[in-house]
Amino acid sequence: MCRAHTREDAVHADVAPCHSHAAPADHDYPRPRPDRPGPDHRRSPVTSTPDPTSATDGRPPIRTDLEQLRGAFGFGVAGNFAGHLEQAGEASDFVGVVAEQGAPKGIFPFYVPGGDTFLGAFPLSSDRTPLPVQDEPANLQLEPEVGVLFRAVYGSDGAVAALEPFALGAFNDCSIRRPGATKISQKKNWGAGSKGVAAELFAVEDLDPEGATREFRLASFLRRDGETHPYGQDSPLPAYSYYGAQLVDWMVERLAHQEGGDGTPLEDVGALLRAGRPELLLVGIGATRYTEYGETTFLREGDVSTVVVYDGAASTPEQVLAAVAADDTSTLAGASVLRQEVVAG
Repeated sequence: MCRAHTREDAVHADVAPCHSHAAPADHDYPRPRPDRPGPDHRRSPVTSTPDPTSATDGRPPIRTDLEQLRGAFGFGVAGNFAGHLEQAGEASDFVGVVAEQGAPKGIFPFYVPGGDTFLGAFPLSSDRTPLPVQDEPANLQLEPEVGVLFRAVYGSDGAVAALEPFALGAFNDCSIRRPGATKISQKKNWGAGSKGVAAELFAVEDLDPEGATREFRLASFLRRDGETHPYGQDSPLPAYSYYGAQLVDWMVERLAHQEGGDGTPLEDVGALLRAGRPELLLVGIGATRYTEYGETTFLREGDVSTVVVYDGAASTPEQVLAAVAADDTSTLAGASVLRQEVVAG
């Protein structure tokens, strides 16, 4: 549910009402501090302008502001869904990575605000995926994920001491299958539009698998030549290997202790954060397993990809597929939808 339940309440609460089961948005959304980098310190990276239609269509209450997300550090979680790395042909990259049984393999950066490498290119879009400009074929795959916005709390030593989630929705961690890449990040950011985040997100206070997101599901699709194909397996969010407090605590620990160097596809993400101390983080918490179609199909110009995070108590997988196939997801109650057209770079 949202903090405001009627149109009048929404005006006073500055949150659009909806019928989703997301946690109440009863806190101020994080804003960049005056001494932190960001395009405009007076504005929030997400907005919540009341929408008179959302009282009946069940849309999530938070609207993303891509310009403000330019100040949000981006990283992803590798291997947080059993079988995905094997399907993506990346399991061999992690042969030398030591991880507990059932745990994700590690974290990787995809966007460093103000960075002077390829990771400094702002990659987020809510409507397009440009193909990279390169001589060899661009073997791109949709990576359907849940994206979570966190507020970072730093300790006296400059390291991240806690991560506080406040928004959640559909995310595309689109990747180039680039043989020979020595770091996961080299497959993740080729410039503008190489990542996708939904224009509307759910307000959340935690990721408790028994809490507000317990019925939420993640689905993805690809439309090609007029036909819509399931691309990733429709999966409940609590089916992630690590979710809830276990995932958040693990990420904080990885930010403190994960190392980079030769012979590992991982990097010292914590050091990148300590250098800039951004308050806002956008985290892709892991891709689902592919369908047979998704595992064997690369993106090409003219395709349309769709990632949906939806409340399974409000919509069925069949209803989600039908809405995406009809190219009209406005009928879905309680859904964060990311629709991106694949275009020439």
